[in-house]
Amino acid sequence: MSLIQTWQEGGLAWMELSRPDKLNALNRDLLAELGQVARELSDDPEVRVLLLTGSGERAFAAGADIAEMCEQDRDGIRELMELGKEAAYTLEEAPQPVIAVVNGYALGGGCELSLACDLVCAAESAQFGLPEIDLGVLPGWGGTQRLERRVGYGRARDMILTGRRVPAAEALAWGLCDRVFPAARLRDEATALAQTLAVKDAQSLAACKRALRARSLLSAAEGLAVETELFVQLFDRPERAVQMGRFVRR
Repeated sequence: MSLIQTWQEGGLAWMELSRPDKLNALNRDLLAELGQVARELSDDPEVRVLLLTGSGERAFAAGADIAEMCEQDRDGIRELMELGKEAAYTLEEAPQPVIAVVNGYALGGGCELSLACDLVCAAESAQFGLPEIDLGVLPGWGGTQRLERRVGYGRARDMILTGRRVPAAEALAWGLCDRVFPAARLRDEATALAQTLAVKDAQSLAACKRALRARSLLSAAEGLAVETELFVQLFDRPERAVQMGRFVRR
């Protein structure tokens, strides 16, 4: 049985983590399937926005499957870490906007997957956290690197060193998520947000993602150079002329 349920609504493609009996804990098979599905959907020109959520009402993903993790030797755990990082990287590098729809616990690897998404919509009951410190390890799927970009060094240090859970309202204030809704409205509101993105110019969206990504990887001067080059490339298109012409004629 597939561990990632998918469906498409117009230009929107949903991916649902589907281990509800395990609070969608992230095991090897699920991570491998998530990476494959995300790659396939991101390569589909008909897909304008990707949305990632969890099955059930309690969890987006409650973290890695610790029982499976405990069975690994040194090589096995390295392979598992690479699978998790690859799944997150695929979400981050997708040309389309990716929205995490956090319907409950987003802990450990679940929180790390949300950090790899462009926008995060959360239910009022959602909780975010990186509790690896209480398991004798550290966040291993990008949490130590991506969290600071969202919440700043001080708050990232707070979350990672204490392992505490951050409720949705506080996560919104920190920038750990972008919008919070009652659980009953979460998917509808996330769909509405995705629809506003789906009608925007796909190449412009992809370029915005590349420019934002460059800021975290390059120096300020290098990032500005990437921004300029992307702007020139976008400008030199007939689609740009049509859109700017429409704006001028208003």
